[in-house]
Amino acid sequence: MVGGRLTLGERRSIEAGMAEGLGYAEIGRRLGRPTSTISREVARNGHRRYSADQAHDSAAHRVRNRTTSPHADESADETRDFIEEFAGMLAATGMPRMASRVFTSLLISDAGSLTAADLVRGLRVSPAAVSRAIGYLEGMDLLSRQADHGRRERYFIGDDVWLTALHTDSTAHARVADAATRGIAMFGPESRPGIRLAAMGRFFGGLTEQIRGTDLADPAVGDTKSVLAALVHARRSPTADQLAAALGWSTNRTLAALETIEGRPVLADPFVVRGVGERYTVQPRPDRLSADQRAALSGMDRLPD
Repeated sequence: MVGGRLTLGERRSIEAGMAEGLGYAEIGRRLGRPTSTISREVARNGHRRYSADQAHDSAAHRVRNRTTSPHADESADETRDFIEEFAGMLAATGMPRMASRVFTSLLISDAGSLTAADLVRGLRVSPAAVSRAIGYLEGMDLLSRQADHGRRERYFIGDDVWLTALHTDSTAHARVADAATRGIAMFGPESRPGIRLAAMGRFFGGLTEQIRGTDLADPAVGDTKSVLAALVHARRSPTADQLAAALGWSTNRTLAALETIEGRPVLADPFVVRGVGERYTVQPRPDRLSADQRAALSGMDRLPD
């Protein structure tokens, strides 16, 4: 992002771009400036009757009549531009625009925290808009609050916010993968919906485990792997008590591992663990192999060694 005040040449490029019918975003890309810089410049200087020379003269006049430091004003403009640019990128990921602006303001705050009044002044929006944005961010565990002087509260972003955001995403991705697995069972692994759902399930399941990679060191996750291996090796469908006895565990520990697999089926991939009454079975996921592949493997039983 280019900093500093607009030059006369840049203002003439803006005027030429508007004459061509270009949007603010395209003009900004050509100049290497944020869209907000272009829109604010045009709004300040006559909208569709924008004149580069008049705008430049007006800007020079404002600088001469400022009572504050020109550098401070310039810095404030650059900060607002960055907030709008960064918030736009966050909004593209699905975060509401106002929540993105509040989040970015907190992220770059020198003090590390801001009050609602600070946010209202800095973003030039209503208290209600800030309140809604704060409510959204708190609901996503992306900001925290602490008591300030009097009845005021200050809002801040914790150092582990990115880890929190990653785990929030991974939970959503896991739900998509699990829903895809249920859809495969409903429509059949060889149906067109089943094939598309299988591809989606593999993608989101893999994404979940990449994000949760550190979870693999979690003892609870390690227990699910042991239970899965035990079910594969068992000749019959064991009960939780039988599994516990074979593993040398308590029944509660075994049930906790089975509940983890039920809650996160992707951990059992490429198998599916099913509970029938008090007994548990493990089967290959039907979407991992096509019908032809399964037939070829079944035919191997009839081939000579």
